[in-house]
Amino acid sequence: MGLSEAPGERDTQALLSRTQAMELRRRDYHVERPLLNQEQLEELGSRSPAQVTLQWRTWFRCSRARAQALLLQYLPVLAWLPQYSVRDWLLGDLLSGLSVAIMQLPQGLAYALLAGLPPVFGLYSSFYPVFVYFLFGTSRHISVGTFAVMSVMVGSVMESLAPDDAFLLGLNSTLDVAARDATRVQLASTLSVLVGLFQVGLGMVHFGFVVTYLSEPLVRAYTTAASVHVFVSQLKYVFGLHLSSRSGPLSLIYTVLEVCWKLPQMVVGTMVTAIVAGVVLVLVKLLNEKLRRHLPMPLPGELLTLIGATGISYGVGLKQAFGVDIVGKIPAGLVPPMAPRPQLFAKLLGNAFAIAVVGFAIAISLGKIFALRHGYRVYSNQELVALGLSNLLGGIFQCFPVSCSMSRSLVQESTGGNTQVAGAISSLFILIIIVKLGELFQDLPKAVLAAVVIVNLKGMVMQCTDVVSLWKANRMDLLIWVVTFVATILLNLDLGLAVAVVFSLMLVVVRTQMPHYSVLGQVPDTDIYRDVAEYSGAREVPGVKVFRSSVTVYFANAELYSDSLKQRCGVDVDYLLSQKKKLLRKQELKLKQLQKENKLPKQAAASKGTSVSINVNPTVMDIESNNDVEGSKAREASAGTELEDTGAWAPEDAKASDISSLKALGLPQPDFHTLILDLSSFSFVDTVCLKSLKNIFRDFREIEVDVYMAACHAPVIMQLEDGHFFDASITKQHLFASVHDAVLFALQHRRSGPVDPVLVTKL
Repeated sequence: MGLSEAPGERDTQALLSRTQAMELRRRDYHVERPLLNQEQLEELGSRSPAQVTLQWRTWFRCSRARAQALLLQYLPVLAWLPQYSVRDWLLGDLLSGLSVAIMQLPQGLAYALLAGLPPVFGLYSSFYPVFVYFLFGTSRHISVGTFAVMSVMVGSVMESLAPDDAFLLGLNSTLDVAARDATRVQLASTLSVLVGLFQVGLGMVHFGFVVTYLSEPLVRAYTTAASVHVFVSQLKYVFGLHLSSRSGPLSLIYTVLEVCWKLPQMVVGTMVTAIVAGVVLVLVKLLNEKLRRHLPMPLPGELLTLIGATGISYGVGLKQAFGVDIVGKIPAGLVPPMAPRPQLFAKLLGNAFAIAVVGFAIAISLGKIFALRHGYRVYSNQELVALGLSNLLGGIFQCFPVSCSMSRSLVQESTGGNTQVAGAISSLFILIIIVKLGELFQDLPKAVLAAVVIVNLKGMVMQCTDVVSLWKANRMDLLIWVVTFVATILLNLDLGLAVAVVFSLMLVVVRTQMPHYSVLGQVPDTDIYRDVAEYSGAREVPGVKVFRSSVTVYFANAELYSDSLKQRCGVDVDYLLSQKKKLLRKQELKLKQLQKENKLPKQAAASKGTSVSINVNPTVMDIESNNDVEGSKAREASAGTELEDTGAWAPEDAKASDISSLKALGLPQPDFHTLILDLSSFSFVDTVCLKSLKNIFRDFREIEVDVYMAACHAPVIMQLEDGHFFDASITKQHLFASVHDAVLFALQHRRSGPVDPVLVTKL
């Protein structure tokens, strides 16, 4: 519609002369409407409470359409697979799946070692979870499987619960590798089941928003610190060292010190093997970058390195000749399923939750990036369910926890992958390798797998450049990045994540406790109000103070809001209130004393509760005022009080108000008569906020300042009503639709002096 009208509009503008066009631009448009407080607005708009739909009622409705919707929601493959375009997508998915499988083979073997498990279990973890995600996932491009951060977190658990020292035999301290591996496989599979249960449970209760508490700086700093852990964990394979098993806080520092201490004991052949493999991998990656536009798929540098290293190791006999540690026996075929051990759940509970949250955060972050790039949507709750089922079923088949790999996901997208058919094809290739080809890699040096891991850390290590960009963009995010990185390095991965999340949430609270408070002024010839400290052209309306907070007010900053309000208004409200109460109390005592001495007329004494005016001696008034009031003003002042000490301004009793006013008491008066609270930034109110607002109304009325509220959102109004904020003294007539309405009303109903019609007209 807009496109068809555009030529007509251009033709119309062409027909207009320059003078007519300029006149159209100069023309002023005026909108006139009455002032509206909240009661008038509700009456004019016919406000009625919104109907609350109880979500649980829809859960028990049964229909064919609802059943079909639930089936498509929890099994998304049924929604997109029937619409799969074989002609357009199959070739791209086939090439993408082959490329990902070529990467998954070396990474699966390497990341299994990183997790402290036999290499073949990395292949299992590259097959079962990938196929499950194909059925239940909503992202078309992420590659599920082994990932360095997840593997090092699993390895940390293995080192903590099944260290090498627990499997030493006899006096010669021989390590029982078979028993250690069997125990660790049981631990890892049980951990995977528990991670899956956490993720499925959170997904079923729609707890996908938990990832919002993991900000991008936090996730990037955490993965960067995890890459340091990964790098340090691979040093023993690079140098051929036997290190002690360490876990917990400062374990990374102790490991680095031990590596430095034992460096003279390194195996030269192992180090040379790792260096050569690393150089080859780097050269192939650089070549892929140069020839990226000319190659249909990247050169499989990792696979070629593995094949070449295995052939050289088998032909030369690296283990026998140079003492290079090799992978060892890789059984052919799949292993039978194994039930998890619930007895281990208590030991693994905290680590499982941390791994579940980190794995989901990484997967959903990458999934949303690809979805935004290719124009589809990823559902966070279903992603939780899909990852949870992948880990749950994978754990039953002796896999360790998995997530989404950054490098493989980029390859899957860049090589033409369109759907998760590419993931299914890659899992089938892995299945062939497990069944038939896995045993061919028994002579593969572990140093080569370590080189594969270290070279693939490049992307995460490059995230250190975030420090420079965050320093320029946002110092608070930089603080989150630094704290997360340092905590994860020093306290290990599980405690580091907990510290990072707690610090991030505390920083949010601190930010709300340091808001920007401002006094607003009117921009000339408009109904717009801006901070007078930022806008030099904005002018305060004479006699009116408009106060605004940049954040909502709740229990953590309610007192700060009240204190800042009194400070910005330039009036010591607490001092005036205390002095007023003191003077009124003295007047009451003086009145009672005079009544007692029978110096008052009997009629005045008999009329209980009636205000009585008496002349007070100037010397007495000087003593009572306590404010150095001049004698001439004291002679003109008349003192009086009610028998009941209400301390409230009563407009219906003008005589009492005159006697108890600040002027009559000789106290300084505020230079404004109205205070307007701009509540446009309030998103919610709690009971502490309600009490603070009521106290503001009470205190400022005591010093003869009217208080109004303006620009309040509908949900906040409902919370004010539910909290019984409105009563006889504070009604909805004190709440206005906009700040401008409140200012005009204040000027038209000011207590002291006539209204300046010129000022109202300008406003």
